[in-house]
Amino acid sequence: MEDVHTVQNFYGVYLLYCLNPKFTGKTYIGYTVDPNRRIKQHNKGKKFGGAWRTSNRGPWTMVLIIHGFPNDISALRFEWAWQHPHSSRRLIHVPKKKAREKLYDFCLRVLWEMLQVGPWNKLPLTIRWLNQEFVREFDINKIPPMHMPICYGPVVSKKLPHHASHSNNGSAMTCYGCSKPIENDKKMTCLNAQCSMACHIICLSRYFLAKGEYVPVEGKCPKCDNQYLWGDFVRKFKGCADVDMQMNMDDANQFYCSEEAR
Repeated sequence: MEDVHTVQNFYGVYLLYCLNPKFTGKTYIGYTVDPNRRIKQHNKGKKFGGAWRTSNRGPWTMVLIIHGFPNDISALRFEWAWQHPHSSRRLIHVPKKKAREKLYDFCLRVLWEMLQVGPWNKLPLTIRWLNQEFVREFDINKIPPMHMPICYGPVVSKKLPHHASHSNNGSAMTCYGCSKPIENDKKMTCLNAQCSMACHIICLSRYFLAKGEYVPVEGKCPKCDNQYLWGDFVRKFKGCADVDMQMNMDDANQFYCSEEAR
């Protein structure tokens, strides 16, 4: 297993597997902002914050987690579709569970399909295996998009302090895209600390939008020309924004959440 990986502003959807011999093969799909705390809650039971479906059936192990969602709404929609594949209009093409197919294998088969269709195939997601004993290889025809890394090992969530800001002053700057003034707390900046690029969210998204696409996935900074994932820009903007800016984040998140996942 690799070293523990730390992720800021964590939103993840996980898969649990039951290790209790009485409930062998049982699985559970859930959402969390803190996977390490969540698995402890599941194993302690409903009274300690665990789900009623997992209470008194442990121990459970968290075998896989998908993270990198831009916000909780996006992650919760993914969770719902994974839990109810035959009720999701985006997954009507997925065959139902076969009689002899293990529930665990079925859950993975649904997941592989989800990562192939929109809007999820446009998100900067990470597929992370937390328990190597349960690792399964992807079907050769269902390999995740190139911008979705497959990782192994534990992960720790970390929240940025609410008082963080984009810089030490509140002065306005000029947008690199439209040359109009942009307030300090409403600008997107480059992930490269040496790059001074600053843009309105909408202006920067135009540099990342590929022809024929409606959702930015990846592109180059218009100033330093380095290649980045759009989701990383969104997460940095959210992490550095003040709590009172939540309404302004609607502009950044519309690229991911304008379409219903169901």
